[in-house]
Amino acid sequence: MAASHLMNFFFLFLYIAKFNMMKSPEASGAKPSKIVFEESDESSSDEEADIQKELAEFTFEELQKARADGSHAIHLKSIQERKHSRANKNRPMEVTCKKPVSRYRETIQVPKKVVRDPRFESLCGTLVEDGFRKRYNFLFEDNLPAEKKELQKQLKKTKDPGITKQLKNRISWIVTDEVWIC
Repeated sequence: MAASHLMNFFFLFLYIAKFNMMKSPEASGAKPSKIVFEESDESSSDEEADIQKELAEFTFEELQKARADGSHAIHLKSIQERKHSRANKNRPMEVTCKKPVSRYRETIQVPKKVVRDPRFESLCGTLVEDGFRKRYNFLFEDNLPAEKKELQKQLKKTKDPGITKQLKNRISWIVTDEVWIC
């Protein structure tokens, strides 16, 4: 962690040094006073010496790891961001739509729902037949016999073989329920 911060500082320093060299007073033709020039020269050489001493303490492997983190490319990103420009001030900005996609898609694994059948589940308890008959007596004494009579009437009226088969299946289901309950 400290190595990456040091590398960031080093590359930032180099970037500033390059920037200062581009704006050097010799290029513009103006001559600075001796005092200011000597102070900046001494301070920059002191800083460079300090940085070189600190970098000499790091192994090559640590420097490679710091570079692999991408920490050395901090100043390059700011330069790349400035490259997007317009040919005319009235034109819209041209920006690429291609963005790097991560190699592996990260998904959240949701636990699968367990389907439980209460007939075979010990958590639901045992069947109390007397309570079952009391609770659902209205079905077996009123609704199912009435439904059976109506289905038999429909069976006599229909001549379609598909509907006849469905009606017979429903009637046989009601008969087996009546036998099971009694």
